[in-house]
Amino acid sequence: MLNSVETIDKIFDLITDNSAGYNSLSSFRAINLFFEPSTRTHYSFKIAEQNLGMKQISFTPESSSIQKGESFYDTVKVFENFGVDVLVIRHSDNEYFQKLKHKIHIPIINAGAGTKSHPTQTLLDLYTIKQEFGSFKDLTVGIIGDVLHSRVANSSIKIMQELGMKIVISGPPEFIQNKENFVPFPDILKICNVIIMLRIQHERHKDKFDIEDYNSKYGLNSKNIKIMKPNTIIMHPGPYNRGVEITDEIIESKHSRIFTQFKNGVIVRMATIRFVLQENISIFDL
Repeated sequence: MLNSVETIDKIFDLITDNSAGYNSLSSFRAINLFFEPSTRTHYSFKIAEQNLGMKQISFTPESSSIQKGESFYDTVKVFENFGVDVLVIRHSDNEYFQKLKHKIHIPIINAGAGTKSHPTQTLLDLYTIKQEFGSFKDLTVGIIGDVLHSRVANSSIKIMQELGMKIVISGPPEFIQNKENFVPFPDILKICNVIIMLRIQHERHKDKFDIEDYNSKYGLNSKNIKIMKPNTIIMHPGPYNRGVEITDEIIESKHSRIFTQFKNGVIVRMATIRFVLQENISIFDL
């Protein structure tokens, strides 16, 4: 069984050979079961599947038998028995894929599990960083914002550390559970090669979080980016809140790789689908 670093290497190798991937899976069928809203992840998977020539089956929870009380498991089981070849699933349950383990016998790609994991976002972020710097060793990555509720942060930190990167975090105190790697804002901007900004995940908060003055305290703007290193890149998994964690001019600045991340989302997910089917992976996570 491959470890996370070996898996990443194999998927990146498939990206390098991606010209052979187009229309290579025309006999395969995929379904994207998204039980939470998504634009970037959902539609980049759809485009990735189309590029691979896969047949797609559409699904919307609002028009499914879930509205009649059917369980999550039974919904997934239906599509397995329809003859689908790969399931791409996003769900609010942190452990949803564990509940399907040994019960579903076709490959499942984790497209986001609650606040815990988002492996393909981690992959595309890593690929974007590698494009920029050539390697991961000795880079300092700053993750800023709603770290507590971010599946992006929770999915990426351990793997980035395994790859030789130093991880530091910052943001409002109530969003920082582990103070070990904490660096106050804006001091964190001075020491990082990569800045990953996170949005406030209001949908996961029990109480309303006040965003007044957030940008001046914890967000990126044209004033505070002046203290960054000249070659620092800025990333954001999206969706971003303009004027809150990041201002308009920073999104499209020379430091930003946000649109590159969107582009890389398609090619990384193409490679991930190919990897899962070639290696006969039951549940894809990192």
